[in-house]
Amino acid sequence: MSIFSRYQTRVPRKDLKGCTETPKTLGEHLKKRRLSKGMSQASLAKLLGVTKDCVWLWEAERNTPQLHHYPALIAFLGYYPFDHETDTLGGKITRYKNLHGMSTKKLAKLLGVDEGTVAQWERNETKPLARSMSRIISILHTKATHI
Repeated sequence: MSIFSRYQTRVPRKDLKGCTETPKTLGEHLKKRRLSKGMSQASLAKLLGVTKDCVWLWEAERNTPQLHHYPALIAFLGYYPFDHETDTLGGKITRYKNLHGMSTKKLAKLLGVDEGTVAQWERNETKPLARSMSRIISILHTKATHI
């Protein structure tokens, strides 16, 4: 560790240069939060267990994080950054998958249904049968009247 290392990993706390006031993309949300906390891309990468290049690519909108990184990203941000409807069953499924970093395939296995079936529910193309609905309600921690 060099004598200058503590200076290489800190960004001035109030320097939000290059950040939009109201971030719209995940990359913009990450950059704004990272800079507001005075963190470098390297320190955020270490916190998230990814490379510095990953953070740079996400912030530059050149790549999107893999789904399994979403829970850590949401925890770092302290809020849910995705702008999609959550009133329908499809929206609730998308939110659940994002919060838990879960693929459609894994959710289908958890629910005991086909992956294509979950995808149709998520797109609001079909509604689940009663036996599947009870499993969905218990997993999503919601009431049937909210679906």
